[in-house]
Amino acid sequence: MNLAATQFRRIAVIAKPNAADQLKSTLHELQDLLRARGLQLLPDRLSAEVLGLGEGSSVVELARQSDLAVVVGGDGTLLDAARQMADQEVPLLGVNLGRLGFLADVNPRDLRGILNAVLDGHCDEDRRFLLNAQIGDGPSVLAFNDVVLHKWNIARMIEFETWIDGRFVYTQRSDGLIVSTPTGSTAYALSGGGPLLTPGLDAIALVPICPHTLSNRPIVVHADNRIEISVCGHTDPQDVRITCDGAVSLTIEADEKLRIHRHPVPVRLLHPVGYDHFDVLRAKLGWGGMPQN
Repeated sequence: MNLAATQFRRIAVIAKPNAADQLKSTLHELQDLLRARGLQLLPDRLSAEVLGLGEGSSVVELARQSDLAVVVGGDGTLLDAARQMADQEVPLLGVNLGRLGFLADVNPRDLRGILNAVLDGHCDEDRRFLLNAQIGDGPSVLAFNDVVLHKWNIARMIEFETWIDGRFVYTQRSDGLIVSTPTGSTAYALSGGGPLLTPGLDAIALVPICPHTLSNRPIVVHADNRIEISVCGHTDPQDVRITCDGAVSLTIEADEKLRIHRHPVPVRLLHPVGYDHFDVLRAKLGWGGMPQN
């Protein structure tokens, strides 16, 4: 996909706290490249501190000010940036200083060439949806990977009901339930035995965590379905937590429902030209072999 090169004039730079020594050199390389092209660098607070550029801005502020965000860190840093910037539809380019790199797929060694290509409008764009989670009448929380209902008391299972578009699905006793986007299907849901979903699929996976009944298997539903989960009466709500992307933790009361649906505004991820999701899966999951012919 060729994007208009002139649309990227104000570049947000978002860095991972407590990152490796490579962070400093990567940020300085970014700064030099953007200066050479006459573009405005908008640092977050950590990047500003490393580069000596004053106080910097919050990620939410950067979402309103920038045309492109370069996220330097790992997948977790990119997940956090995606949640905070999604409603402004700021494209994200991830530079991987972490371990996995499913989302942040630019190697720092290749940064100069890839970023120059992106700034010239030569890149592949990948639009992915988030989940919107709400408990009762409380505020909505976004999740890029997953919304997880899980036990808080390590010694007890929890019991809950699941409804989809107002239709009863099941009552389940387990350690919890992972409600995953296609992006999250390579994360916690994969560890729970869930299916791998290609990123562009309009689907949500419901993956039980250690269910008491072995016939409770993962279910894949349409991304437009609305999911409701309520804790059964004899399960103490104090034994239950809801976590979004492993970062945002919520509590639920006995008379409340957890409502989950697709967020209307997608995340825009930018990749080098020729990006292939299956190449990433082969590399990260250790799938062997190449085509015979």
